[in-house]
Amino acid sequence: MVRDLLKNFPVIPRMRRLKVSLKSRRPSKILLCFLFLLACPAIWAQGPPYQTDDPTPVDFKHYEAYIFGGVDGTPAEYDWLGPAFEFNCGAIPRIQLHAIFPLGGIVPTNNPIYAPGGEGARAYGITDSELGVKFGFIKQTAHRPQIGTFTMFEIPTGSYVKGLGVGKVWYKLPLWVEKDEGKWTFDGGAGYTIVPQTGYKNFAYGGFLVKKEINKKLEFGVEVFAHGAEGFAAPQTQASTLLDAGGYYHFKREGLQFLFAYGHSIAGQTENYAYLGLYYTWGKDSGDKSGPGSGAGAAMLSARAGRSPYF
Repeated sequence: MVRDLLKNFPVIPRMRRLKVSLKSRRPSKILLCFLFLLACPAIWAQGPPYQTDDPTPVDFKHYEAYIFGGVDGTPAEYDWLGPAFEFNCGAIPRIQLHAIFPLGGIVPTNNPIYAPGGEGARAYGITDSELGVKFGFIKQTAHRPQIGTFTMFEIPTGSYVKGLGVGKVWYKLPLWVEKDEGKWTFDGGAGYTIVPQTGYKNFAYGGFLVKKEINKKLEFGVEVFAHGAEGFAAPQTQASTLLDAGGYYHFKREGLQFLFAYGHSIAGQTENYAYLGLYYTWGKDSGDKSGPGSGAGAAMLSARAGRSPYF
């Protein structure tokens, strides 16, 4: 009877911090999710496409928009987002306002090995939305890194009964540090996710990203990202550390970029992560060093409860 009741517990939709979810034990389903993302009319930064975020707000009177999708999962369950929409704006100097409005799905494995986690029916629909404020309170100089916070509020717009939402407002409280050295960018930080709902746990997370501008068209990055156990109502029932790689491709049209990333666990619970997205930025002088997550500087999803994003 207890197990039947637990089936109604929802799963944290993986976003920005999107994080989203790949299930590691069914390659055919991973492939289907990947093909789905490619089929979207358009798809979502240090932030997307990485799980490590950055402390650099969008420049004042600049704007960013993403259309994205992704997956993130474990042997217990994988979750996916897509299509999802993100919007950022430079509201005032050093302050960025942030919003994500996603559609997504959950695919529990219903494998008794992972019970009471990973139990329930598949579902697709609106998931929890995300609102946030990024504040760059220490500005980068030649000898000092950029430091800032990116507080996020996850709004319960997803169905709690279907497992598409947590059913209560939950929070991400990170601190990020960034330093640019020529064509290299170094990002890192940590945070804490607070989920005041039965079946979930509060947990810490953190990451470190190294990114390089290969040429005017391509940027590539590698990160290590770790998180604590998130509770049996989430796919990430145990702690995990992932190694991710991804980047951006700059199209000829100014401000338009294609974002991509994939990662796999190297310690802890088996976990996969993937992200695809389109990013566009505009505003006064929007072409000057514009990049995802930075306005006119640093680079989603996201996604994760604390990562990115989501997922």
